[in-house]
Amino acid sequence: MIDYKNTIKLIKKIDWKLILIVLAIFIYGIVILSSATHANQTGQYKRLIVQTFAFCLGLVLVLFILMIDYNIMGKYYKELYVVSIALLALVLVFGDSRGGAKSTFDLKILDLQVIEVVKITFILSFAKIVENHKGKLNTLKEIFDVVIYAIPVIGLIIVQPDLGGAIIFCCIVFGMIFSAGIDRKILIKAGVIVLILLPIMYMLMDTYQKNRILGFMNPEDTSIEGNYQLMQSMIAIGSGGITGKGLYNGTQNQEDFLPIQDSDFIFAVVVEELGVVGGALLVGLYAAFLLRMIKIARESKDIYGAFVVIGVVCMFGYQIVQNIGMTMGLIPVTGVTLSFISYGGSAVMTSLAIIGIVLNVGMRRKKINF
Repeated sequence: MIDYKNTIKLIKKIDWKLILIVLAIFIYGIVILSSATHANQTGQYKRLIVQTFAFCLGLVLVLFILMIDYNIMGKYYKELYVVSIALLALVLVFGDSRGGAKSTFDLKILDLQVIEVVKITFILSFAKIVENHKGKLNTLKEIFDVVIYAIPVIGLIIVQPDLGGAIIFCCIVFGMIFSAGIDRKILIKAGVIVLILLPIMYMLMDTYQKNRILGFMNPEDTSIEGNYQLMQSMIAIGSGGITGKGLYNGTQNQEDFLPIQDSDFIFAVVVEELGVVGGALLVGLYAAFLLRMIKIARESKDIYGAFVVIGVVCMFGYQIVQNIGMTMGLIPVTGVTLSFISYGGSAVMTSLAIIGIVLNVGMRRKKINF
């Protein structure tokens, strides 16, 4: 049973600063999206309406999540883990392909990206697994006993294939294990093993994934698939200057030279039209966003809550760095979108649900010592 009186008292302790930061990022995104979708030219506001509707539904999810103590969610970590694997397996059989990856269920109203839901179930389940092994991560074997739980999830994501999504989950896993107090010598050994395995991992990649790496190493070679689009992104960013060309005046964007400008390459729209100033403002908002969640993790009343928030920080942190970095050619291109800015109803809803879990931890906080 949900204790509504107690819930109301707890809501008074909610981190409103985090909510305001998320709201500011979303409003920023809607403005940029209106340009990236050419709504200013066509008068077609469908995607803006879908994005806003998804955000509103996400807020409803947040309210629902706040009513349930996150520790109750943690008690069902085994079930949540099974749900994660089941969803990823089902989408491989019955799902629809989007961007070359079989990762989506077409619900007519919106396309449900299964990986977005699994981010929630996996973080809640894996945080409990790491908590159960805290203090028992002193050898490679003990670390493997934890990492093995993540292998089926990451493996199913790679099979879709979605390399960018798989890396997100690797960051979540690493962040939680690192925060559990892993020995630095073990980290070095694990790093050496990963380096040794890199050639094998490269051989197992799909052709398009290999092309992304080759394109990153040879950015000026437009004969490599994907490099022409990356060049257009870099031209857009470079032409923005300090203050940009003005909202709705970006030539690379408005004349459709930019690839997937409403999603993967939306940061290029930001800098082309609003310049370095506009890009720095967005990066500043993201920095405040991540720092606020780190504060909540540090003040969590228990280790489980701290691990959950750390997993969320690692997830959002990687997505932000990866998306911005790839638009500038600093990181190989993957299909990772920019949180709360890129178009995608299911991504907005599930991202808000995840923020709801962070707020849940924050409003039940009680300072602990790590």
